[in-house]
Amino acid sequence: MHMIKGTNMNLSFDAEVIFSDAEFLVNDVDKVGIVGVNGAGKTTLFKLLLGEKTLDSGSIYFSKKRIGYLPQEIIIEDEEMTVLEFLQEGRPIKKTEEKLASIYEALVTATGEEQTKLLKKMGYLQDLLESYDCYNAENFLFSIIESMTIDVDLLDHRIKDLSGGQKSAIAFAKMLYSNPDILLLDEPTNHLDAGTKEYVISYLKNYKGNVLIISHDIEFVNSIVNKIMFVDKVTHKILMYEGNYFTYQKKFAEAQRNRDLLISRQEKEIADLSEFVQRAKQASITNHGLKRMGLERAAILEKRKKELLTRIQTFKRIKMRITPFREGGNIPLSVEKLEFNYPGQPALYNDLTFKLKGKERFLVVGENGVGKSTLLKLIMGILKPISGEITFHQKTDVAYYAQELEQLDVSKTIWDNVQNGAYLDFQVRAILSNFLFYDLDINKSVEVLSPGEKARVALCKVIMQKANLLVLDEPTNHLDPETQKIIGGNFNQFEGTIIVVSHNPTFVEQIGISRMLILPTGRIENYSRELLEYYYDINNDGKEEY
Repeated sequence: MHMIKGTNMNLSFDAEVIFSDAEFLVNDVDKVGIVGVNGAGKTTLFKLLLGEKTLDSGSIYFSKKRIGYLPQEIIIEDEEMTVLEFLQEGRPIKKTEEKLASIYEALVTATGEEQTKLLKKMGYLQDLLESYDCYNAENFLFSIIESMTIDVDLLDHRIKDLSGGQKSAIAFAKMLYSNPDILLLDEPTNHLDAGTKEYVISYLKNYKGNVLIISHDIEFVNSIVNKIMFVDKVTHKILMYEGNYFTYQKKFAEAQRNRDLLISRQEKEIADLSEFVQRAKQASITNHGLKRMGLERAAILEKRKKELLTRIQTFKRIKMRITPFREGGNIPLSVEKLEFNYPGQPALYNDLTFKLKGKERFLVVGENGVGKSTLLKLIMGILKPISGEITFHQKTDVAYYAQELEQLDVSKTIWDNVQNGAYLDFQVRAILSNFLFYDLDINKSVEVLSPGEKARVALCKVIMQKANLLVLDEPTNHLDPETQKIIGGNFNQFEGTIIVVSHNPTFVEQIGISRMLILPTGRIENYSRELLEYYYDINNDGKEEY
């Protein structure tokens, strides 16, 4: 039986305890959703499994060790590679064959210990080639490409020319193609459209190996997992629950009620013992019986204090209040006959024309790669159109939330990233605390933050600009459901205009969309739930249905 097992795991970073005698067991083909508040140690657990971090003590055992990892932030080091070259790295068949050939050549003259090492390495490479299923590998790769609706025309494109959604899709495709024994997925649905997500769900449900998922997409998690792993930030333990996320919630809530009742009984017993011990201390020195009983109860009291369970902590949530500095115009933004294409690429839009109405919520929809994020970058002046005009009303103040958080300077601290000269230091500290950055946190480099923390910094920066036009590109990526709900409610109440790209239909519904721009055609429709679901559910087998 294959398994992943953690035993007596202890890990601390400086004074911060992450795991304390934690244990877990994942059997055979278990598919596990990993939950816990921010900072509990979910991503740290992945880094331990990947060998990027080591325990202070304890162990993690694998019966099989080929791991496929999809990180929350997709970083591709060589963006000059073509998409096909990148995908083929998932099964480096040619490189492995070349290594085997060099071993065969070396074995001719090798003897003794050197020969033993070469034979061992040869066996490993032969097993690896067998796992690559060389004769069927290419067909399998192209079936993944087709199923994930990756346009075959993209295969010759350089990775640097892709959108964030396209990069996520090809990173996912490469991981699936690599055919590992264990899949570690950290927020895997960020940037994926509905059609691609459906394929991924189907693939993972039928995957003959272990799948461990960290995700705030509860619907996605529930579609796949048979167990939930809860990483407890208070006790620093790991608890396993059979069933999906909703089953876990019920079991956890019931266990929490029972735990609270037990703690209340423990606290009452401690209070009663403390009162008795205090009375015994104050009793007359000649009252030997009471003094003796006081000493006995004092010993029991110390034991009960050590046995006292810790109450589950209620962690703070972010607070937001979005207030424009001034009211904008009736037409805050006009786009006239816009044309744009990347060098050597076909046009993304021709004669794209629309106007935003003051205080409306305007949604941009379309498949990955049709130019949704590009349009927002054109509006922000990050890119320049081939032709056409983008015009702001003289009263329009703009703030931008970028999909890949490019508006943050990762070399600077949290404090330096949000400063804009309009606030006193104590006001900046107060606002940062609303985004859960306290005291010394504000001096951390953005580079060391988790994706969720970076997203909170970016949100904070947007809020502090007091703009009346918000340009938002996937603002709910990296954020937990509770925070998504909070920002959705705040954007709904915002006294300004919003243009947004989002794959999150719950968030889109919450903020109150009025109209939808459909790319690549440029058609504009009044919002309806049915229309939203249609465009989110498009699979199209790689074709347009506009």
